[in-house]
Amino acid sequence: MHQYDELKRQCFEANLALPRLGLVFYTFGNASAGDRQAGVFAIKPSGVPYDKLTWQDMIVLDFDHRQVSGKLRPSSDTPTHAVLYREIPDIGGIVHTHSTNAVAWAQAKRPVPIYGTTHADHLPGDVPCTPEMSDRAINGNYEEETGYQIIKTLKTNQLSPAHVPMVLVASHGPFTWGRDAFQAVYHSKVLEEICTMALLSEQLDSSISRIKKTLIKKHFERKHGNGAYYGQ
Repeated sequence: MHQYDELKRQCFEANLALPRLGLVFYTFGNASAGDRQAGVFAIKPSGVPYDKLTWQDMIVLDFDHRQVSGKLRPSSDTPTHAVLYREIPDIGGIVHTHSTNAVAWAQAKRPVPIYGTTHADHLPGDVPCTPEMSDRAINGNYEEETGYQIIKTLKTNQLSPAHVPMVLVASHGPFTWGRDAFQAVYHSKVLEEICTMALLSEQLDSSISRIKKTLIKKHFERKHGNGAYYGQ
């Protein structure tokens, strides 16, 4: 077995999960898998249809997005992933999609309000949305600047990446992360469902209010708090 084979396989399986979960269509999306000890991450190649991918096609890069394994060109979003791996030390996987309802909120440039317990089970507040990117950033290293927009949004709003593992990039779409690529995929699917539920809730009641803070605390902490008791 070659040095990065297992990492490439993890990345490949995470990428295949995205169309299976209805989160990507055609080639719109990517998942990466990180290896903190080796200081590298694997990501899908750019523009290759999911049904044509093999695990050997995955590209391995260091956290400064220098390619160390693979012959194809990596995803165009690779610099964004590299920024997130550098700036958020504990993450081991990242996902970006153009899933319909998450993109709708991103295009509306709106954070997703925390309306119910499904949302509160996964994060203790609104899903943040970045500000619009400046013309200078767009015309510079656009993909890298996207990563810094995400980091800046977390810091400006004093949000923990561990507690808020998802961000909408204004006019663009969602990025999620987790302890590994599979948790990042899970968060991507959860985000799409949260966005769908919030959209439907607003359509049913335009004056809907956010869930009570006591209920947010109860639902978030029973899964993520020091005394968590959900599951086995």
